[in-house]
Amino acid sequence: MKTTLYEPEHEAFRDSVRGFFDKHVKPFHAEWEKAGIVDRAVWIEAGKQGLLGMDVPEQYGGGGVKDFRYNAVIGEETTRAGASGIGFTLHNDVVAPYLLNLTTDEQKDRWLPRFVSGEMITAIAMSEPGAGSDLQGLKTTAKRDGSDFVVNGSKTFITNGINSDLVIVVAQTDPEAGARGFSLIAVERGAKGFERGLNLDKVGMHAQDTAELFFDDVRVPADNLIGELNGGFIHLMNALPQERLSIAVVAVAASRKIFDITLDYCKERKAFGKSIGSFQYNRFMLAEMATEIEIAETYLEKAVREHNEGRFTVQDAAMAKWWTTELQKRVVDRCVQLHGGYGYMLEYPVARAFVDSRVQTIYGGTTEIMKEIIGRSLGV
Repeated sequence: MKTTLYEPEHEAFRDSVRGFFDKHVKPFHAEWEKAGIVDRAVWIEAGKQGLLGMDVPEQYGGGGVKDFRYNAVIGEETTRAGASGIGFTLHNDVVAPYLLNLTTDEQKDRWLPRFVSGEMITAIAMSEPGAGSDLQGLKTTAKRDGSDFVVNGSKTFITNGINSDLVIVVAQTDPEAGARGFSLIAVERGAKGFERGLNLDKVGMHAQDTAELFFDDVRVPADNLIGELNGGFIHLMNALPQERLSIAVVAVAASRKIFDITLDYCKERKAFGKSIGSFQYNRFMLAEMATEIEIAETYLEKAVREHNEGRFTVQDAAMAKWWTTELQKRVVDRCVQLHGGYGYMLEYPVARAFVDSRVQTIYGGTTEIMKEIIGRSLGV
């Protein structure tokens, strides 16, 4: 079915984004995978092309348009280019809402122009070595001392962890208050006691810098508090639906891309004198994937519209996130099988998609946590 989600202005934006990836990303991505990190210069170029902070007000250099469809276009085109190392979706979809909705005018003046230009790369630090989905298990603290917070602790699995210039750290500011005792503290590059650990060696997404972060008596000005003191848990809950929708966008785009590649392969690859796609079992497998992807695209289109209208709920996001990412995992696995031995060769897009996709059902909230959210909403 033909999508009705995008208007001509979104498709024009898509052309611009696609041109950017063709020129500034695809020729270099293999080198970045070997290096384990992308060149910061690509962020500056993205800023020049208007790919960062589309919903940031024009007074700070942003696009000034609050419409998640532009974010979705970037997610789709990042996936189409196979650019798993580019952290633009985290910057635009995950971090931007905190800086737009929770900051003071002074903080906006200080951070947003560089956010939009690509001079300031951002990250958010929630997960810790001993706590992931269970936010109440976080141990990092931020204790008030005069005009500063003093931050101590460690974080892990932080996307953009090496390149980031501003990290929103989830820290305990009232250890006695449980979930009501967390705050969001912005820690900036160069702060004394703030150290980057390993650029972690992952199964896939090798060009994306995912790091450990360490905080040893890091003094952060109290003016770097984002949102309300001890309001971090609520702030996170309010922002998570967009993060999970962003992951769903990538999941569906990835499923579509690898399916299309595999369908072409099944038409061309011959076995026993005919195309492998013509064998009934393979034809049925392709039919199942085509149907499931079409259904996922339809749900995703509705989800984006609901989000733009302010009606997209935590439960909606959990449904979108778990189902589309599990679909992605299932589609990629089947496509590897249909490629046979070639599906196991990293020079083929299907093999790279296989290793890059596995984390999708883990970060942003595991499938199990998503089902728990949905189940509780049903009153069971």
